[in-house]
Amino acid sequence: MSAPKNIEPEVVLPRTAWLGVLSETAVEVFSIMVGANISLLEGDTSSVRAQVTGMVGIAGAMRANFVLRCSSAAAVKIASQMLGIAADDPDSEKAACDALGEVCNIVAGYFKAKIGLGDACMLSVPTIIVGQDYRFHSEHVFERLEMRFQFEGETLGAALEIAR
Repeated sequence: MSAPKNIEPEVVLPRTAWLGVLSETAVEVFSIMVGANISLLEGDTSSVRAQVTGMVGIAGAMRANFVLRCSSAAAVKIASQMLGIAADDPDSEKAACDALGEVCNIVAGYFKAKIGLGDACMLSVPTIIVGQDYRFHSEHVFERLEMRFQFEGETLGAALEIAR
């Protein structure tokens, strides 16, 4: 039997590697937790129809927010696959918010470990925003790493907003 693989590197990875690590982490988390394959999409990240936004703050050696945006339908699909509930279940909207928050939490935690800041950072409790006409804005953002993913015919937007 082989020893478990340690995901945390000995040194902190350079920021130039973080976008690739974040993308890889999101793909892995969706595969493991949701049981779904997502694929990275090229192009403009502003085209994501956001009706549900999940966010987890990262504090410590790095200050950042991990943000995942999607349509209500995508959030319900995530919850349905992750939790095994029917999309038309009366509790599917609440379950969708809980599932999206948990996916954000796991992506953020796994990401900080993979870049070498696992024990040097803490995570906030997930925050979920639901609505039709809103914009999410973080103050003091120094750098924003953004990407889009294809999931079950839906587009997901993900971003790491790194503060100064």
